[in-house]
Amino acid sequence: MSAPLPLPRDHRATYRKSCGICADCNVRHMAICDALEDQNVDRLERIMTARSLQANEILVEEGDPRQKVFSLASGMLRLYSDLPDGRRQIAGFLLPGDYLGLADDDTYSQTAEAVIPSTLCAFPIRDMDALMEEFPRLKDRLHVMTRTALKQARNSQMVLGRLAPVEKVASFLLMLSARLEEHGQSTDPLPLVMTRTDIADYLGLTIETVSRSFTKLRMQGLIRLPDSHLVEIVNRRALIAVAGLDLPA
Repeated sequence: MSAPLPLPRDHRATYRKSCGICADCNVRHMAICDALEDQNVDRLERIMTARSLQANEILVEEGDPRQKVFSLASGMLRLYSDLPDGRRQIAGFLLPGDYLGLADDDTYSQTAEAVIPSTLCAFPIRDMDALMEEFPRLKDRLHVMTRTALKQARNSQMVLGRLAPVEKVASFLLMLSARLEEHGQSTDPLPLVMTRTDIADYLGLTIETVSRSFTKLRMQGLIRLPDSHLVEIVNRRALIAVAGLDLPA
């Protein structure tokens, strides 16, 4: 599985000035701006620029100078690194409300690319740092989001540690379902906006193995596949048993 060809830099998403709708944002309650009271949201909006991405459009590349941090407002991003043999390893998927740039230092540690058309709020790092000094609750909110991101990283390691491909796919479906529920999104049926290739590159499998694992789970009566981008979890308890996870049934 080869990594997608990067888009030319002049084809990347462009910024536009603040859209003026932070107070009415659908994901405000789970995003960074939840730390600010209504009367102070405009302070965050002053340093914000809105950014839109088309599907498969790059936001930042691994190794780029870290100049901005981002909050995903809609859509989905994939985070990945290019491997020496030309393949890519997807480290995770960002959902609306997630924050990009928490663990990076002077450069971005991973490439961030849109899975589907997406919109983001971008904040200059220097301005965000100054705002956190002015509003300690903003810094506290980032600490909470950092802990959440670390938990998700541990969950990803747990999924990759499964031995059988069908265990990995079952774990992926359950983890994604749990994350979507946390973000207030519908999971019945479970939307899979990413491709089978994305799932394969996340789980460290081939696309053929991923497809066979989906088929095996379907034949066992654990899931239904209305189409390639929808999964109905028919028997959650049995799916949890296959995955070997400690999750509520």
